[in-house]
Amino acid sequence: MTTHPPRAFIFDMDGTIVDNMAFHTKSWVAFFERRGHDIDPDDFFRATAGRQGHEIMRTYLGADLTKEAAALLDAEKEELYRELYAPHLETVAGFEQFIATAQEQDVRLAVATAAPPANIVFTLDGLDLRRHFDAVVGAADVARGKPNPDVFLLAAERCGAAPEHCIVFEDAPLGVEAARRAGMRAVVLTTTLPAEAFAEFDNVICVARDFTELDIATLFDTNNIQQTT
Repeated sequence: MTTHPPRAFIFDMDGTIVDNMAFHTKSWVAFFERRGHDIDPDDFFRATAGRQGHEIMRTYLGADLTKEAAALLDAEKEELYRELYAPHLETVAGFEQFIATAQEQDVRLAVATAAPPANIVFTLDGLDLRRHFDAVVGAADVARGKPNPDVFLLAAERCGAAPEHCIVFEDAPLGVEAARRAGMRAVVLTTTLPAEAFAEFDNVICVARDFTELDIATLFDTNNIQQTT
């Protein structure tokens, strides 16, 4: 019988478990337009995906924005996002079967997201997914957002798996960079950006449009570079 050290899949939530980043971007654009900003959606996503709300608020509204003021503004923005996305809430194709197979193969599962608690409840509880995960780490658990590796390292620690035995699932360059800094390999989901946006990252082992064609044994083969289209 083959034994493995503890292994874990760590999933970013937005854009990876659910294909929702267009709704996040729409809500951010609407939020900032109300305050006089002209936002290019593509540039905004590339610059901010994976960062925490208070970090984004200070970038656009001033570094002197207090923590309390940023939290109130972030709550306003996230309520707008949930109103926009609620009618469309569903997992990326193949996700639930993929994690069921992972659990059968004794792979531990975690969520590591920049989302605030209300959005984690909205997504994981709204889809009845929380019960599948050994750890859920969000914006309330770490001080710094991606590309800092904190959220992934904490998820790995809570799963009891060493970083080199963790694979991160991401849809954004800042998230892939956070995984790289954490010493973790990454699978990219092209729900939001094309494969070309991740060409510079040497920790990307697979690029796929969804979970239907991913093979768990192949992903854990350290010599594997898998591309699906």
